[in-house]
Amino acid sequence: MLLVDKLNKGRLPEKPEGAGPESPVTPNLSSLSGKPQNLAARVANLDRIKKTIHERLIASMGANSETAKQPDVLRRIAELVDEYCEEAKLKLTKHDREELTELIGHDVLGLGPLENLLDDPEVSEIMVNGPKTIFIERRGRITQAELEFENERELRRVIDRIVARIGRRVDESSPMVDARLPDGSRVNIVIPPLAVQGSSVTIRKFSRVPYKVNDLVSFGTMNKEMADFIRACVRSRISMVVSGGTGSGKTTTLNVLSNFIPDTERVVTVEDTAELQLRQRNLVPLEARAANVEGRGSVTIRDLVVNALRMRPDRIVVGECRAGETLDMLQAMNTGHDGSMTTVHANSPKDALGRLETMVIMAGSELPFQAIREQIVGGITLLVQQARLRDGRRVVTHISEITGIIGNQIQVQDICRFDQTGIDEEGNVLGTFRWSGVVPKLLPRLKANGEDFPTSVFGAAGLQLIEGSADPDTTERRVAERRTVE
Repeated sequence: MLLVDKLNKGRLPEKPEGAGPESPVTPNLSSLSGKPQNLAARVANLDRIKKTIHERLIASMGANSETAKQPDVLRRIAELVDEYCEEAKLKLTKHDREELTELIGHDVLGLGPLENLLDDPEVSEIMVNGPKTIFIERRGRITQAELEFENERELRRVIDRIVARIGRRVDESSPMVDARLPDGSRVNIVIPPLAVQGSSVTIRKFSRVPYKVNDLVSFGTMNKEMADFIRACVRSRISMVVSGGTGSGKTTTLNVLSNFIPDTERVVTVEDTAELQLRQRNLVPLEARAANVEGRGSVTIRDLVVNALRMRPDRIVVGECRAGETLDMLQAMNTGHDGSMTTVHANSPKDALGRLETMVIMAGSELPFQAIREQIVGGITLLVQQARLRDGRRVVTHISEITGIIGNQIQVQDICRFDQTGIDEEGNVLGTFRWSGVVPKLLPRLKANGEDFPTSVFGAAGLQLIEGSADPDTTERRVAERRTVE
């Protein structure tokens, strides 16, 4: 068994005897944050040197490898680096020796070349497309990193290290797995033969410090008036759905909105992989569980939503509705758990409604479409649509209200939208947030709950919707102007 496999069992060492003040100063794995891995450009045969020192480390630790602690392993690596340099007459500066020690430490104890990226606060996503190709998303833009794994075997060793921490496995019989890192970052893994060009690893990094609404305003995700309006809706127990495409920032926005929930309420969160960071005192976070190696013990999101109804929640927050749990979520919203929230994958508010209908059908329900639409209208009031723009910025493109159902069509009106006006010379998207002029039908509910949101925000003309069309463009042509009564 390799040293790294033994260390990953969790027992870590006492300080070796004889290690005194003269022992080399050993860096902590976190000290590589932001440091470029350019040692390979200055040292020939770096991979061979690392492999040799790694083998000597395993041999030197011997029986102590079962109880070795991380600081002691790093200290021993530093000693072996010094010994190797003297033996091979390799002239490395003190800085290069420290960097070599850290690189070997990452290979032995961490996730190899991914450690630097995980420590970089500006990197939000890491995408490994085989051992020689790594892409990252930094500040909303995707670029290729100047890092790589030595070979597929090294990449698979890192993958095994990730899944072993959570008691899962990935092999030819189970070539896909969802996992998470100790800091909560979400990981998706696909290995050959499904991944044709080598194992694929996608890491959605977990924010160590949860974003607040002021952060979203400063990022340009929404403006202050939109944030104030959504805050008033959450506090008034308006049930809502955050929709958007992959990577549009739905979970981040849901997390911010969920923290508007008063601390006096009991909240149960249900997620496939725990990402939400709510701060309410009376909070019960639940996480789904995959089946074990025998194919047993699976607990789905739908199982958890059904169980959450028995836990006396004031609100239920589901990280994402993907299938049959949508029906149970709608039933919860229609049976006293108003103010509940979730996210769905959809490209527009209208598409979100279609997705909700489809996912209810996926529950195996034989409800007619009319009954499904009535459940949606009765349970959900607000749709918050989010998108990732071509410059990488995430914005709320629509805040829309479900106003009712006429015939067999759900009526939706836009309250606010983002209008893209162009792109500047640097590729940044230009646009503005615009209130549609429609006074929401939910406004009396806000006032009844003590959230006296000013109607003047919605536009000087105080436009009022004339119902009868589900098409937002047709709706705007059919609105009638009236003076807002203050």
